[in-house]
Amino acid sequence: MKNLITFLFTLLFFFLNTSAQEKVLKVLAIGNSFSEDGIENYLYDLAKADGHKIIIGNMYIGGAPIELHVKNAKENKASYSYRKIGVDGVKKTTKNVSLEQAITDEDWDYISLQQASPFSGQYAVIMQHLPQLISYVSSLKKPHTKLIYHQTWAYQHDSTHKGFANYDKSQEKMYAAIVDATKRISKMKEFIFLVPAGSAIQNARTSSLGDTFTRDGYHLELNYGRFTAACTWYEKLFNTDVRKNTFKPEKVTDQQAEIAKLAAHKAVKKPFKISKIKK
Repeated sequence: MKNLITFLFTLLFFFLNTSAQEKVLKVLAIGNSFSEDGIENYLYDLAKADGHKIIIGNMYIGGAPIELHVKNAKENKASYSYRKIGVDGVKKTTKNVSLEQAITDEDWDYISLQQASPFSGQYAVIMQHLPQLISYVSSLKKPHTKLIYHQTWAYQHDSTHKGFANYDKSQEKMYAAIVDATKRISKMKEFIFLVPAGSAIQNARTSSLGDTFTRDGYHLELNYGRFTAACTWYEKLFNTDVRKNTFKPEKVTDQQAEIAKLAAHKAVKKPFKISKIKK
């Protein structure tokens, strides 16, 4: 009898352990090029390095504001580029996909919403359409699926993006506006948490790398810029200290990787303020 009980406990442990190992985290972003910068590069690698399985989806239209997502939802327009990274790490892009198709494509754990960068610090503009997008997504998602909000970043100090005029062409004003807007949004009961990529980038700018985290004044630098955002997403999604993760992109130096991870970690700890990086 004792041997039988031991066997049954061993069997139960095996199944529970196998189940945990097979768990796949699934996240979908309804966004634009800023969600491309945040999750399409390096997030999968960070997860893999720690033994996590992940499926990443990005519903992409360049420069898409929340207003456009709501319009597309109402008209059920198949106008998105659906970028999907499977458990094998292979990215597949499908053109002409609707929001409904993507939302019902997987049993998503998280669905991320965000505003287009020129309006990312304009709370009143965001709220004109965000409740409608939340309502639409909530009507299609699975009961266990949680909504999250992506806090994007302020432009480089010398950015020529026309939307920079909304903040008097001041990075400091733009960041402060983004913080104010996302702090208020984070208090909405619909969102389980906020991904503070904007604060991570602002933190990183205080390091020895300076204001070099974009490639054109607003999109992230392809290597350590994107890696900083991915580190922020990783730490929030898996509730794991990214500084302990061993992954480093090939084109990112040890120092750049350390700064990126530290900036992300500090942003997760304090998502609405700048934490200086002394490296």
